[in-house]
Amino acid sequence: MHVFYRISIPALLLYCGMTHAALAAAPAALAPHKAIYEIKMVAKGSGSQVVNIGGEMFFELKAGCEAWTTDHRFNLNYEYIDSPPMQITSDFTTYEPYEGGTLDFNARRMRDGELFEELRGQAKTSPDKDGMATYTVPSDLRFKLSPGTMFPMAHTAYLRDQVAAGKKFFSATVFDGSDDEGPSEINIVVGKDATFTPGPQTKANIDAALIGSPAHNLRMAFFPLAKSEAEADYEMNAVFHMNGIISAMTVEYKEFTVSQTLKALQPLKPEECTGAKSAPEDATKKEGQSGKR
Repeated sequence: MHVFYRISIPALLLYCGMTHAALAAAPAALAPHKAIYEIKMVAKGSGSQVVNIGGEMFFELKAGCEAWTTDHRFNLNYEYIDSPPMQITSDFTTYEPYEGGTLDFNARRMRDGELFEELRGQAKTSPDKDGMATYTVPSDLRFKLSPGTMFPMAHTAYLRDQVAAGKKFFSATVFDGSDDEGPSEINIVVGKDATFTPGPQTKANIDAALIGSPAHNLRMAFFPLAKSEAEADYEMNAVFHMNGIISAMTVEYKEFTVSQTLKALQPLKPEECTGAKSAPEDATKKEGQSGKR
């Protein structure tokens, strides 16, 4: 059986009872940007059939007139002990309105150029009643979402606020639509302050102002609610910047561990809008400077 690396963030996840009005205001501190991360396997478990994993992830966060949109594109090569190497490519996109409450998601995964998984649908949630994630592909897949279940960008914004307030421990129920396993419980521990220094070969491709935002080490454990295991599905260490950017992470699965390190980062301008709805008012400002996820 082949095991694939299937992490869909850097959108980070947390919720503690936010109202829709709070969600609409929260993204203002996040920086729209595009980034490329280098992915490497850095350890493997005893008996693992995986020899090596390597590749890249492209991530883009846009501030539209009514919503955040994200795009995660993976291009990974897998090597196995008992079978030929294979290339896995995937594209995962989301549309999350600033006022909260809904998430549109779309995921496609290909193995050596052949489509082997496609997911598409919309999720609706509420702070005080059950919501639902309804997939149009596959058409028979649905998940009930408990009150307070949150989506990625709202979680990222709220996490930033909780770190700024000095909070250290959190637990949340989260849905992002990136797989067919439904919502997950995520335990988060906020660690010490962190920094990220680009290597000499990547420094010119990384916007210094964006990674100049204060950062913290985070430890996260992911527990899909569709599974009954007491052990986490995977755990992660991440360097989280207060503008919502992740500069480095290490993801620990049962069979292997992979690192994901920033190699290119540039800001994106929010969409110019007219009318009542618009991007967050200070989405064009970078953390700690005038001018600017």
